[in-house]
Amino acid sequence: MQKIFFSIILFSATLSAQYTDISIIKEVKVKNRGVVVSAHPLASEAGAKILKSGGNAYDAVVATQYALAVVYPQAGNIGGGGFLVGVKNTGEKFTIDYRETAPRKATHDMYVDKNGKADTDLSQNGRLAVGIPGSVSGFFATSKYGRLPMSQLIQPAIDLAEKGFAVTQQEAALLNSNKAHFQKYNSSTNAFIKTAPWKAGDILVQKELAETLKLIQKDGLKGFYQGKTAELLVAEMKRGNGIITLEDLKNYKAAERKALEFDYKGSRIVSMPLPSSGGILLAQMLKMASFENLEKYQQNDTKAVQIMVEAERRAFADRAEYMGDPDFIRDKTLYLISDEYLKNRWKSFSFDKATPSSEVGKIVIQPKESMETTHISVIDKEGNAAAVTTTLNGLYGSKVVVSGAGFFLNNEMDDFSVKPGVPNMFGAVGGEANSIQPNKRMLSSMTPTIVLKNGKPYMVVGTPGGTTIPTSVYQSVVDVIDFRLNANISVNAPKFHHQWLPETVAFEKNFPESTIMELEKLGYKTERWNQIGRTEMILLDDNGNIHAVADGRGDDSVAVE
Repeated sequence: MQKIFFSIILFSATLSAQYTDISIIKEVKVKNRGVVVSAHPLASEAGAKILKSGGNAYDAVVATQYALAVVYPQAGNIGGGGFLVGVKNTGEKFTIDYRETAPRKATHDMYVDKNGKADTDLSQNGRLAVGIPGSVSGFFATSKYGRLPMSQLIQPAIDLAEKGFAVTQQEAALLNSNKAHFQKYNSSTNAFIKTAPWKAGDILVQKELAETLKLIQKDGLKGFYQGKTAELLVAEMKRGNGIITLEDLKNYKAAERKALEFDYKGSRIVSMPLPSSGGILLAQMLKMASFENLEKYQQNDTKAVQIMVEAERRAFADRAEYMGDPDFIRDKTLYLISDEYLKNRWKSFSFDKATPSSEVGKIVIQPKESMETTHISVIDKEGNAAAVTTTLNGLYGSKVVVSGAGFFLNNEMDDFSVKPGVPNMFGAVGGEANSIQPNKRMLSSMTPTIVLKNGKPYMVVGTPGGTTIPTSVYQSVVDVIDFRLNANISVNAPKFHHQWLPETVAFEKNFPESTIMELEKLGYKTERWNQIGRTEMILLDDNGNIHAVADGRGDDSVAVE
């Protein structure tokens, strides 16, 4: 058995808390073992601990998510929502939708002022921005596929919250830069605000969150959606202009949906259906790109990038026009991913020039969507696989911490089209399909994905990154299947992104300059971004060899059973 890794010891063991030595492991190669890849080493270790205790992939992914709610508060959560794609070793496929929903008192124009102007500050910050949290319901829906009790799965997170852990340099910087927001949107003190600036190695203890987790451990779903925690959450709403009620919380339910499946060059792709747009976009982009035989090219060649960008352009135009909560709109998925439709969509492609976005769809500009999400990829030694993407939407969500309960609330209402048809302060316009309605789930870009070969998991992949999520997963699949690259190169190579509007193509700062210059000659408008996504990937071969890689762009880490 081979195991290759490098680790970084971030903190000294002299600090007075249990979780002070943190090893970040970026890459492992193992055989017939369980593996967890997530945004934080302590969360990955929590999942691996559950695998060692006899749990399966679905137990591990629940434990990892609870731990992320403690050690990765900017996106890990019990106050937000997410999506899970699972493939059991029996071949059974399932998805769980625990996306947040609009409260019962939500209205179509709730963020529009008397002059008809959209007020995006209300949809992005503070209590009115909060959708009904779905994460805890999703964890319980997932646990029916596991074998260990929820009380055991939540214990690592309780320990982390109660005893504290040492924050990294990145985490300290984030807490410091958001201090003013925490003070503005919270009327009481909380664990995330302190007088002196945070620095690497400081211990973050979250006693209130530990008590909230203990209530879930003791009372199950009712420990969050009813009783003390629900009452504290509603009391927090009443401190401002929030509209979530006890009835909203009690009535929330995660939804199981039929996985979106399609074939791609001998593999079977299993991804998330609506209300996530990710699976549809992935299917459209891969199928359109296949018309030009991508395998003829190399990663980040000019022609390869041009093909992929133009596929992204057409798919994202369809996102704005057609996609939303399938319980509220006509679901056109089968039509949108059909070969007949996509071949017609691709007719306007030319290697000679960039296709103007105005030629591939009517101008309905994409809503601004946050980059702050987190992804977990898990495989167990029995061959069960799970891909989960979860979020608070913005960085630390609405910036509101539930007083007495210790967790951040999402600002997911901003993922609706706050005023369909009219530009908001960002010049962004959304479609009526994603307009606000009570109990409706807002459209998402999250794309947790499992690729099968011969009916067995071959790739488990996903990433955070707002609208860059589908394009990063798309590039990951193409890198491995078409360009035959390994997991490390696929995850850490520089990425690009296009989403129809704005017209520009974004490139990571270390992307090959020669390719960018050649695309500019063809009429492409370009810009440089510091970072696109943080992909977590597991690759498996027919002999049980596993290659797991955590993205080098952050503190992401792999843990092994």
